[in-house]
Amino acid sequence: MERISWDQYFMAQSHLLALRSTCTRLSVGATIVRDKRMIAGGYNGSVSGGVHCTDEGCYVIDSHCVRTIHAEMNALLQCAKFGVPTEGAEIYVTHFPCIHCTKALIQAGIQTVYYSKNYKNHPYAEELFKQSGVRVEQVELDEMIIDLKNHEKLEFVSMLIQKLAQTGTTELDIRQLHEQANQLFTSYS
Repeated sequence: MERISWDQYFMAQSHLLALRSTCTRLSVGATIVRDKRMIAGGYNGSVSGGVHCTDEGCYVIDSHCVRTIHAEMNALLQCAKFGVPTEGAEIYVTHFPCIHCTKALIQAGIQTVYYSKNYKNHPYAEELFKQSGVRVEQVELDEMIIDLKNHEKLEFVSMLIQKLAQTGTTELDIRQLHEQANQLFTSYS
């Protein structure tokens, strides 16, 4: 198996961090990296020790949950808390940053923002990144990278296809199903 790229590695980390999110509207993860080393991570959720949206629902004002701290901010705050400089660092985020996070990332000296998914990309955030010379690049995560059950899934699908063969499905159809399953479970594009 080929080694995954640095971008895929760090983006996968951000997707794993998003699994810790306590936001019921959107799970977001962020990983701050400097010199190919993770220096901080964050996910969106409530303040430490506070009530979580998953427990009591979102506290929404003007279409925004005010209970939630965004993943990017949590990662930056982790650096601040432990005295880790962010000047010249990169951040990998599962979703395009909001305007407030955009401003914080610029002020913190982040030089590159990698995001996986578009999410309400605001033109002003894009303009701010451009004006400040922050490079922004979309890096979609190859979902197969973090699928720890890939082999078991392939075996299960093969077993289902074999059972289907016992029902009288043609040999050509069975072969095509096997080929499709193999492509789905071995594709790294």
